Amino acid sequence: MATYNELRKINVNEHTEKKGQLTYLSWAWAVDTLLQHDSTAVWEFPEPKYFGDTVMVFCNVTAFGKTMKMQLPVMDNRNNAISNPDARKISDATMRCLAKCIACFGIGLYIYAGEDLPTGEMDNQVADWLAAIDACSDLEELKQVYMKATAAVGSNKEINAATNAKKASLAK
Repeated sequence: MATYNELRKINVNEHTEKKGQLTYLSWAWAVDTLLQHDSTAVWEFPEPKYFGDTVMVFCNVTAFGKTMKMQLPVMDNRNNAISNPDARKISDATMRCLAKCIACFGIGLYIYAGEDLPTGEMDNQVADWLAAIDACSDLEELKQVYMKATAAVGSNKEINAATNAKKASLAK
């Protein structure tokens, strides 16, 4: 059985999508990953609660011998509660709540902390890209590697510095 420390190191970025300012982990991928690590995991959705014309959804996930509980308002992509949400909005929020509750076991938890990659994963990726930059034999190859690196890890001082240094050495 996997531990929290093992699950929190899983890079889920390729299974996320951005909507407005929010990043969402695919609930299907979260469920699949959870079940791969604990095939006995189960979840339930208590009745939503209404607060005026807004709705709060709930989820309880039992896995690894414990139960985690989570709640989530039905929101727009700016984190604002939606007035009078329809069934589709409530259903979408319920599945996001499931993914959020699964994150409490470690799978994708870093997303809710506002991070892009789990601790250590970014360092590994940057090191790999630095090696790829160093291995470039011409400016065109360097340009391609740099574009792929920034797409993978975003703007990074080390990658920028290594690219500029390699560009200077190749221009000689």
